[in-house]
Amino acid sequence: MGKITHLLFDCDNTLVLSEELAFEACAELLNEVLEKHGISDRYTAPKLLVDFVGQNFRGMMVSLRERYNFKMDDSELETYVKREEDQVIAKLEAAAKPCEGVDEVLDKLYASKKYGLAVVSSSALRRVRASIKKVNQEKYFPHDHVFSAATSLEKPTSKPDPAIYLHALKVLGKKAEECVAIEDSKSGTLSAVRAGIPVVGYVGSYEGKEMQAKMEEVLKETGAKVVMTKWDEFEKCMEVIEKA
Repeated sequence: MGKITHLLFDCDNTLVLSEELAFEACAELLNEVLEKHGISDRYTAPKLLVDFVGQNFRGMMVSLRERYNFKMDDSELETYVKREEDQVIAKLEAAAKPCEGVDEVLDKLYASKKYGLAVVSSSALRRVRASIKKVNQEKYFPHDHVFSAATSLEKPTSKPDPAIYLHALKVLGKKAEECVAIEDSKSGTLSAVRAGIPVVGYVGSYEGKEMQAKMEEVLKETGAKVVMTKWDEFEKCMEVIEKA
């Protein structure tokens, strides 16, 4: 493999412990939609985490619309997307925390200047910026190197669509083989793999060793080159990829 020059970090549950907080807000709104359409099923935050981890709210709504076959026009969808964004940001600004051990890794990477650092997320840009600001990580990433599948693209989308990674490569002026993506979800891993970018998987945000082992298998099957449970394994993971 050629020289790696840039690291592309997913945000939610990779840099910032945000998914549980976000899915609390998502569940409230999705259940409101289901009730409005006379559908008896209800979602909890843990259930959403299992079914939709790695997808943004717009992607969840589209999936629900297809699953339950109800109608919702684009205007109504955008109203719910904006409400979800506002509610999630309020929760993040109150309680978001960094993933365990990631700040030490970011400090070392930033100081070494060996790699350019960027964030590539499915979530809305306002949410991503609020997350990294709350945990004091925004200093590591150039302002225009924070990318959102929900906001940065002409047509909003969500991982596993590779569009946001392809967009990031174009803006950064990099080839896929010059970058490594760090992802915690199947959809995120698949997004990077489809863009041709090698992936380091991270499962440390999943609760319990059994779930971490299960997700490690999922990420490897999806195409991750190597998977870490703790951030202090990152340097060795990079050695594996750079030697490949």
